[in-house]
Amino acid sequence: MPTWGAVVWGIVASAGLAALAGRVLLHERRAVTLAAIALSALLGPLLWDLILRHTGGDFFVDAPGYVFPVSFEDTGSGVFATAIAAILLGLGPLRAAPGRRPALGALIAGASALLVDIYLY
Repeated sequence: MPTWGAVVWGIVASAGLAALAGRVLLHERRAVTLAAIALSALLGPLLWDLILRHTGGDFFVDAPGYVFPVSFEDTGSGVFATAIAAILLGLGPLRAAPGRRPALGALIAGASALLVDIYLY
């Protein structure tokens, strides 16, 4: 189980990467949209980690290999971030946008959380 310091570092890094990726990949300028993407990338891994700690889940076994050593714990962070972003963006700042934009925003949040979880903590 990672320490709380590592978790805080990871969720802040996930949020930062997600906001940066939303700005670059979605060409989004509205702060409210970037904040929703970042918040999703922060909340997803945090909530998943709290669930794992509460239940005593032991999913911290990485897949073999060096290029993409993903674990179930990493995957859960990405899935939670994607789901939260889909809800926040679809019902919030991107509710009037075509479905592609909220979906891409959710994908960016989830991928950011997953990649930071795999490679940085």
